[in-house]
Amino acid sequence: MNEVFEKKHHQYAGWSKDKFSEIVTVKGPGTLLFLSGISSEDSEGGPGAILHPGDVYRQTRMAYEKAAKLLALHGASLRDAVKITTYLLDPRECPNYHRARLEAFAGIEELPAHTLVIVQGLAWPGMVTEVDITAAIPSAR
Repeated sequence: MNEVFEKKHHQYAGWSKDKFSEIVTVKGPGTLLFLSGISSEDSEGGPGAILHPGDVYRQTRMAYEKAAKLLALHGASLRDAVKITTYLLDPRECPNYHRARLEAFAGIEELPAHTLVIVQGLAWPGMVTEVDITAAIPSAR
């Protein structure tokens, strides 16, 4: 039996259209990629070296740019993301976060499932958002 990789995005509520998928199903031979929480840590700096401290929009943009680079190292892209969990310090910054997320996924019709959690603190001072991504790619890629 030759099983085929299949990823489907499902949206049931009208309000979620163009924002996120409520459910993403994956079946068949493939690889799951689990990215650790990503923010605007300076890749060249030491632990806790946060770029754009306090700026949700710029930290989010940088997090998704870093995620895209990491996924590319494994033959994937943001198009392969199936689940995102975002941690945000200030609920008033949701519009800035969502604007940056939607820009990062511009041109991608099938958006991953997404959960946004408001938290009291993150790993480093100046960090105001963190993104955790799971992606799925077919084995034959």
